[in-house]
Amino acid sequence: MGTIQAIHSVRPSRSVRGVLRHAAVLPALLAVVLVMAGCATAPPAPPAVESAGLVHDELFAPSRDVIDPAQVMAMTPQMREFLKRKIPNAGVGTLVSDLRDMRHLLLDSLYSRHELQLEYDAGTTRTAAEAFEAKAGNCLSLAMMTATFARELGLPFTFRQIYDEEQWSRVGDLQVVSGHVNIALGRRRTDFRVIGNDEPSLVVDFLPGAQISRQRAMPIDERMIVAMYMNNRAAELMAEAQLDRAYWWARAAWLHDPRLLTALNTLGVIYRRHGDTAQAERAFRYVLTREPANTQSLSNLAQALRFQGRFAEAQTLETQLALLQPYPPFKFFDLGIAAMKAGEYATARDLFAKEIDRSAYYHEFHFWMALANVGLGKWDVVRTELAKAEEYSVTAPQRQLYAAKLESLKAKMQPARVVR
Repeated sequence: MGTIQAIHSVRPSRSVRGVLRHAAVLPALLAVVLVMAGCATAPPAPPAVESAGLVHDELFAPSRDVIDPAQVMAMTPQMREFLKRKIPNAGVGTLVSDLRDMRHLLLDSLYSRHELQLEYDAGTTRTAAEAFEAKAGNCLSLAMMTATFARELGLPFTFRQIYDEEQWSRVGDLQVVSGHVNIALGRRRTDFRVIGNDEPSLVVDFLPGAQISRQRAMPIDERMIVAMYMNNRAAELMAEAQLDRAYWWARAAWLHDPRLLTALNTLGVIYRRHGDTAQAERAFRYVLTREPANTQSLSNLAQALRFQGRFAEAQTLETQLALLQPYPPFKFFDLGIAAMKAGEYATARDLFAKEIDRSAYYHEFHFWMALANVGLGKWDVVRTELAKAEEYSVTAPQRQLYAAKLESLKAKMQPARVVR
């Protein structure tokens, strides 16, 4: 996925709401979410009276990071040279002799196996230029890079936030929930058109296995996309325990686009992990004044209250949360792990199946489903689940790990040769 959000501490970038929690404290999690979505109009900056109570620069060391929204989707000389080499004479306002759709020319240049050979990698959220240089990125980074090239070519584009594709994962003691975004490319007015082939837009999705025709999407603007990038960076730095750096990125995300309440939730998680419980409480309450049913902030606020010894208030929120979210993320997974430790493999299999039913593309669920079936001796299922774990992995190291396990299993199951 491409976007991440921090919800609570106890679940990118399948890019965009993320929850982080401290598992050692409560069964509920404190979450951080990275988000890749936006709206159509540029919002005003938050009122000074509001930001003054929610932003606390004095608590954190100054940042050496260059946090510049203008650089997130900036075109570099290297990118421009690549475009000129792959699509000659294709600048804004020019005609192209190739009768193929300009959008397909761009996509072929970026994603063909014989060209740039970009790879999906959700390990780190990159700017458009960084994704181009690394030839890899999550859905947010790849969407931004594609948009940057499209703008250079004069192609209209729209970012799309996808509903019903949240993905939970764990990063250390944080639970992260990621959302997903993609991009729709329109035609240039000067492009050659074939009668009867005048579709308004071409949707490009970077997530393996995405079913575009079934997606429910909302258009979001570039301002929101940039804020999501900064929020993702905050969550990633928080996962690395770099709280001072994470603070400045989350702060920048929220001030850049106050509509991104996910960034304010991330700020709250940073405050909580930094030991600033009162500031964390204010951030979570601010989110809840605008989204009273926001489960991430409800869970985070309940935890913050418990840390202050305000158990009755916390219990009230937890009761409300249980009605909105009766089975928290990873509930069945954790029960499945306990069943595995007890040697109850059939029970573990059934519990892992429940998690897969509500999060079908999280690689770790399929890996543990494979292990449960090892205990049951269901080797065909083991191979299938390991293959899915490899397919749904979002980083190169994960894919390499599962591929190695799958190859090892296949080798062990090869029939022995009889030497005469």
